[in-house]
Amino acid sequence: MDLQLNGKRAIVTGGSRGIGYAIARALASEGVDVVIAARDAETAEAAARTLSEETGRRVLAVPTDTGDDDRVRELVARTVAELGGVDILVNSAATPWSAGAPTDLAATSDEIVRREVEIKVLGYLRTARAVAPHLVEQGWGRIINISGLGARQANSIAQTIRNISVSALTKNLADELGPSGVNVTVVHPGVTRTERLTARLTTEAANSGRTISDLESDLARNTLRRVIDADEVADVVTFLASPRSIAITGDAIAAGGGVPGPVYY
Repeated sequence: MDLQLNGKRAIVTGGSRGIGYAIARALASEGVDVVIAARDAETAEAAARTLSEETGRRVLAVPTDTGDDDRVRELVARTVAELGGVDILVNSAATPWSAGAPTDLAATSDEIVRREVEIKVLGYLRTARAVAPHLVEQGWGRIINISGLGARQANSIAQTIRNISVSALTKNLADELGPSGVNVTVVHPGVTRTERLTARLTTEAANSGRTISDLESDLARNTLRRVIDADEVADVVTFLASPRSIAITGDAIAAGGGVPGPVYY
């Protein structure tokens, strides 16, 4: 299937590593010119060079802190100036949820929740607010927000709040921007194989004497009983970023290999 993405222009926040990097690669492989936005300039530049050499597309690095509205506006302005416009925004810039973070009521401070909302929710809002006028003006666009399956399980107050908030933001944007030809969706990854997870499991394997495969099996509580790879999440996002996804907007797409038991409708 031709995804009709050749020549499109995308911003991927958090695109220098993990799921964001996999998405940037998948889009570039389909003929999209990509701007990688990340806080660390050196890492972003390295990622952009690698993907440009690998795919032959224009891949630019723009150091950006999505916690700063002025920097976000500069990101979008530079994208439009250098690529001639913008068609796709993928919001993936967020601090990974830590397995050791407080989950109970007594230990969940205002600051913990405020930090999670500032980075993952308000950061996504800022980038969408800066990009949307360009998408509306041209009558076409895609915004994909990366959230997480923590939105569907009450195992942490802060984690659930941040992920559900991204879904709420997505639906509001979809309803407002849909008549202008802009589709907005949210993707919920589950446990995903990234550089960060591999590094963690490598350390655990060295300390425990177990294999990485065995440790991954412990984590794979999904329907498929295997850990989903970042590239597999990126495949889902790439379809949603394409003109082929016209029938899907405002909805949450789970990309975690299935959740056993519950029926979502």
